[in-house]
Amino acid sequence: MRKQINPLVLIVVLIAIAAGSRFLPHWHNFTAMGAAGLLGAAYLPKRYFGIIIPLIALFISDLILNNLIYAHYFEGFVWFGKGAIWIYVAFAVLVLGGSVFLKKIKALNLIAAGLVGSVLFFLISNFGSFLIDPIYVKSPLGLVEAYVAGIPFFWNTLLANVVFTLLLVGVFEWASQRSLRAVIG
Repeated sequence: MRKQINPLVLIVVLIAIAAGSRFLPHWHNFTAMGAAGLLGAAYLPKRYFGIIIPLIALFISDLILNNLIYAHYFEGFVWFGKGAIWIYVAFAVLVLGGSVFLKKIKALNLIAAGLVGSVLFFLISNFGSFLIDPIYVKSPLGLVEAYVAGIPFFWNTLLANVVFTLLLVGVFEWASQRSLRAVIG
């Protein structure tokens, strides 16, 4: 007889795997991190867990990336990269925005959550780039330039959020149903 899978453990494992996707070769912004947030928003029992657990995974993966993979870009240990606050705020808003669509788990709702979350992430993170990056003139034209510069990354983020959200939720549902059938039958 198989043991039933604890859904919370499964979600945390899937979020950790999604965070691990940041260490694999990938197109810019094409990772499962946004989908990890949407998975948490869809299934974690408290809304704040849906934000906090994926944010912790993002933070830990950032620590590893900044201090091991990209260490040659920094002097000393780095807790947060330049502009990280905007990424973390954008990520939290992605999760909150996506959670509006995830009251009921259906493919169309998952796609909508990925789309809306990607747009919100794009708007906030590129606004942050505009504010902190000296390359942008602090004017409406500079803001437009920041958004235009982010467009190529947006398409990868959008595609990754939709594809990986469908994949993570599919894996979660499959594992949950398989575990339930093993207990019942």
